[in-house]
Amino acid sequence: MVTDDILYVALSFITPGIIQSLADKRQITPEAASILLYNSKLYKLLEDGQTKLYLLSYPILYDMLEEELTAGVITFPEEQ
Repeated sequence: MVTDDILYVALSFITPGIIQSLADKRQITPEAASILLYNSKLYKLLEDGQTKLYLLSYPILYDMLEEELTAGVITFPEEQ
């Protein structure tokens, strides 16, 4: 079981990479990228420890976020 503290620490390592990638690739400010991330369905799922999305790398999560923002859907990677 993931505690809130562990999830908080995991998200604090993951979100900066997602925000920076989003800012760089969309040529927007980090603040604007933060707003997009924190208002996304993906972030709501990241906050839910039961989804275990925090175990994915930030490049994969960035791709998932871009898909949500451009197509309105989130495709989850298949388990290996």
